[in-house]
Amino acid sequence: MTSHPELIEIKEGILGGTPVFVGTRVPIQTLIDYLEAGDRLDDFLEDFPTVSRDQAIGALEIAREALRVDASPSR
Repeated sequence: MTSHPELIEIKEGILGGTPVFVGTRVPIQTLIDYLEAGDRLDDFLEDFPTVSRDQAIGALEIAREALRVDASPSR
């Protein structure tokens, strides 16, 4: 998977190394939790205004990319 330093940051000093949106203390997992609960992306963005729409969509694209890589058959 490609690194996306403009979207996700992992630092021991920020929530013990939990992946967060860059420039925030909002865990990426929080976005996933919202969507799994049936909430809309707009609901998440309203509740976490420090996360931009571009960051949230970028994180979802990274997740999609990771799933594609993991689902690819080995050759």
